[in-house]
Amino acid sequence: MAGADSDGQFQFTGIKKCFNSYILTGRMNCVLTTYGGFALSVLYLKLRPKKTPAVKAS
Repeated sequence: MAGADSDGQFQFTGIKKCFNSYILTGRMNCVLTTYGGFALSVLYLKLRPKKTPAVKAS
């Protein structure tokens, strides 16, 4: 039966303890990591230096 002790049957260690699909906290960590990765990639693309042409047209 499902109940308060249903999380006790999963004994995860290491990174599996933080990122799993069985516990609500683990699912939340996966979502936050995904959103963080997208945010970092957008920030990188926005803030990287712009390429300047080698020869300037006069």
